[in-house]
Amino acid sequence: MGETKVYTVRFEGDEITTTVTSSGEAVEGWIDEIYSVHRRRLHKLVIGLDVEWRPLFGPGYSRTALLQLCVGRRCLIFQLLYADYIPNALAEFLDDTDFRFVGVGVLDDAVRLSNDYGLNVASTVDLGELAAEMGRPDLRHAGLKAVAGAVMDVTVDKPQWVRTGPWDDYYLSGEQVQYACTDAFVSFEVGRMLLSEN
Repeated sequence: MGETKVYTVRFEGDEITTTVTSSGEAVEGWIDEIYSVHRRRLHKLVIGLDVEWRPLFGPGYSRTALLQLCVGRRCLIFQLLYADYIPNALAEFLDDTDFRFVGVGVLDDAVRLSNDYGLNVASTVDLGELAAEMGRPDLRHAGLKAVAGAVMDVTVDKPQWVRTGPWDDYYLSGEQVQYACTDAFVSFEVGRMLLSEN
């Protein structure tokens, strides 16, 4: 059975309840909670999505270690490398065409999830592309930090030593949890803002 810890991550005055787990059962519980809380919005649900893996500084390939999902003030960090099992509920959640999974470079993340774990993400929306279509062509190839700065007027702290750290560790540091949660939460918030304007 996988291990689960729940954190409160703070970002710009928001408190995000963050579930860090390798338990398929905990993932099922998180998804059930999202369905329950957002049942009236399921036909147009926006979900921040990001993935992390241990960077390689040479040839080779590093499997996706983490999947981060965020809806509102609820974030899931699923440690795929250590999962006791990957629940069907997660596969169905990601494959729901009514949901929009948002992020910067989100299509590449979806390809990784498919290649590494056979998980299909049915509907992705790249936030840089969306911002460019809405009058900010300078953001088309920008990173999340620049897109969030332009759209939300916030500063996303992305320390190099965390970004290039050991995402495949079983025990994530507080800084890793903060970073992983913030990426998914900010993706959700930017997506929610841009899609409500679009």
